[in-house]
Amino acid sequence: MKRVISLLLIAILALTGCGSTGSVKESQAETSGQTTAEQTTSEDTALEEDASSKDDNDASAASQDSADSDASSDILVIYFSRTGEQYTVGVIEKGNTAIVAEMIAEQTGANLFEVLPEDDHYPMTYDALTDVAKQEQAEKARPAYAGELPDLSAYDTIFVGAPVWWGDWPMIMYTVFESNDFSGKTLVPFSTHEGSGLSGFDKKLENACPGATVEKGLAVRGNDAQNAQEKVRDSVSDWLSELGF
Repeated sequence: MKRVISLLLIAILALTGCGSTGSVKESQAETSGQTTAEQTTSEDTALEEDASSKDDNDASAASQDSADSDASSDILVIYFSRTGEQYTVGVIEKGNTAIVAEMIAEQTGANLFEVLPEDDHYPMTYDALTDVAKQEQAEKARPAYAGELPDLSAYDTIFVGAPVWWGDWPMIMYTVFESNDFSGKTLVPFSTHEGSGLSGFDKKLENACPGATVEKGLAVRGNDAQNAQEKVRDSVSDWLSELGF
């Protein structure tokens, strides 16, 4: 009888031991699974953080590039230009002086300011425009222009251009010269014409803007501005090189 009881106790103990071992193994497996999941989650989080950091760096670099490209130039181009019917050229959709002004800005990195009449009463036909230009010159008119020039204190060199109207600057340009302080600036005149050349733009600019230094100007035929732009571009480039640009 005692032997039977002893055998039963041994059997019970054996069964209990097996169950305990299984529980330990299951517990170890569960713990191992949790650890693996935590490691995976940690790795994913790290990758996300790396990606986020890269995006932030890329955005920062892009912002810096944008800021660099938007940096203000210390060169300004101020110009007056007209479309419509032009002598020997016909009807044009982009002004001759505007074309030259954009070439100068392209090669120097300058900012542009177009002088626009506050009240644009100028005719679109050549003969009628000529009559208005003669009348304004005889009256020494000072037509108002729209808006305001940029802060001139930011600029060292200012290119100034216009078509030649009866051997002189258009009267609206004198409004610009007399309404702003160009003293201490380097002014560089340029004109578009059909035979009158620079027409003393440089000397007249010196008189209108005392205290400024006036450099050698450039005269471009309007016909060339419309129909021989590579030739004009070369002329602009040579002229700018002489000026040190």
